[in-house]
Amino acid sequence: MPSNNNYNLPNLLTQLAEQLKTYLSEHQIIDPLLVGIERSGVWLAEVLHERLQLTEDLGTLNISFYRDDYNRTGLPVQTEPSRLPLSLEDRHIILVDDIIHTGRTIRAAMNELFDYGRPASITLAAIVARQGRELPIEPQVCVLREDPGKEYIYHISQEPLRMELVRKA
Repeated sequence: MPSNNNYNLPNLLTQLAEQLKTYLSEHQIIDPLLVGIERSGVWLAEVLHERLQLTEDLGTLNISFYRDDYNRTGLPVQTEPSRLPLSLEDRHIILVDDIIHTGRTIRAAMNELFDYGRPASITLAAIVARQGRELPIEPQVCVLREDPGKEYIYHISQEPLRMELVRKA
């Protein structure tokens, strides 16, 4: 993990796209469906979709109803519907989010995906893998991993495109 507080997000996105291309090639995955998790994962999936030159439309997931804290938090103010093909049966899915921390968001996303069918595989791609996993879920493709024993708070913005370390926890 770099020691400075600012990261070159365009370079990180390039690295993520290259790692994903390599992963897909090594696992002989052809014609995957790219799915971004609302909200931060969607813009990242859009960037990857363009860089991977995928032809099928991008899928989006709004996992609000699938979260295990839904009863406590309710729906977010801006709730967009999920947009996926009618069936995910035997499809290779690339699930995209900006940061993975506890794994609960990814669990909720996978629960929703399975409501659309049984995928052949789900590959998780993220920019940052934080410490503090509560579920045994790890990204297959990830650019930055936190050092054990150190936790950081990240702020990623699209406009301007940047990522910075907000504070050490």
